Amino acid sequence: MIRRRKVIIGAAGVAAVAVTATAAGCSSSTTTGAAGATDTTAWVDPVANIEKALPVRVTVTPEAGAADVSPVKPITVSVADGTLKSVTVTAGKAKIDGKLQDDGTWKSTEDLAYGKKYTVTVTTADSVGGEASEDVTFTTLKPENTAKVTFQANAMTSLKEGKTYGAGQPVIVAFSRAVNKKAAEKAIEITTSPQVEGKFYWKNDSTVHWRPAKYWEAGTKIKVAVNMFGVKLGKTTYGTKNVSTNFKIGRQLIAIADNRTHMTKVYINGKLVRTMKSSLGKGGGTTGSNGEKISYWTAGGPHVVLAIERKHSMSSGSYGVSDPNDPNFYAPMVVDYCTRISYSGEFLHAAPWNGALGRENRSHGCINLSTADAKWVYENFMLGDILDVKNSPRELPIWNGLGDWTVSFDRYGN
Repeated sequence: MIRRRKVIIGAAGVAAVAVTATAAGCSSSTTTGAAGATDTTAWVDPVANIEKALPVRVTVTPEAGAADVSPVKPITVSVADGTLKSVTVTAGKAKIDGKLQDDGTWKSTEDLAYGKKYTVTVTTADSVGGEASEDVTFTTLKPENTAKVTFQANAMTSLKEGKTYGAGQPVIVAFSRAVNKKAAEKAIEITTSPQVEGKFYWKNDSTVHWRPAKYWEAGTKIKVAVNMFGVKLGKTTYGTKNVSTNFKIGRQLIAIADNRTHMTKVYINGKLVRTMKSSLGKGGGTTGSNGEKISYWTAGGPHVVLAIERKHSMSSGSYGVSDPNDPNFYAPMVVDYCTRISYSGEFLHAAPWNGALGRENRSHGCINLSTADAKWVYENFMLGDILDVKNSPRELPIWNGLGDWTVSFDRYGN
């Protein structure tokens, strides 16, 4: 729709015209003066010399009537044969900001919203100062589904922005619904200082991990951005909004628990700081109440600390042994200084009842420690720290906790 303002041209814009006062003087007039001279004056068109303005041409992108416009596509306005005076973009009470570019065009400077009707009002002036306004309307796409993102430390707890984690903490991005993996990976931007190479591993169709080739170096800073607003993440799914977070790595703590020597050694930044007598899983197994196979070996390979609890209630029923007549049955009991390292229930914890620490493996899969050592672990370990179990005949599956480091980097994500 175009609205124009009337331009009034004053006397200065009309050529001066000499006319004679005769009754029929609309063609020409001849008058004999006092000296007998003849004066002939021709009639002149009063608008013949007025400057005529070319029509102003306005181009708005998206074009008028466009539908399903991407909300991240900028609005641009350009003018030919005239001057751009102002641009206003509204959707109801909302207003979209923009600015004039070096080439004279106008461009929006913020994203639009899903499923909105936008009106672009352009005011221009022609070459003689006449102003006109033009409205262009279009609508943005309205997704059938949208996906949100949360950042996780693990499946049990969220990642806390700006907090410090251990050297085994992977980046975990959890979408609220299944997404196209390639599109999602393209939307994820990970920046580290110092810079490292990394790879993605999809736990399922909605949760993706990312880790470097080696454990994080102490002091590494990690920034994660998911630029998914307006991005098609599935057949009918788009990203809800762009999100970001950051975290850092503290000292590099790596603990080694040896199934054969019954000792656990803790290294901080490569230096041995504590050696602890331990008792790991006794081996063997049983069948749970639902027919599941239960192993009493402590799983081998690198584990990542998932949670640290002052007290935790444990029972054989938590892993499927609920029959009191089963020799492996034990009733619920509250255990002190518990550091979880797998989803299936492996912990480092105080076990004052175990008299075989440092000599024999007697647990149901946990790593038993003295109360003093378990308390030290509780006070000094953090989420993301590494506990690597050596010489166990059973391997930790990648899905049981954060088993991201149980596979080589060349196989990670494949």
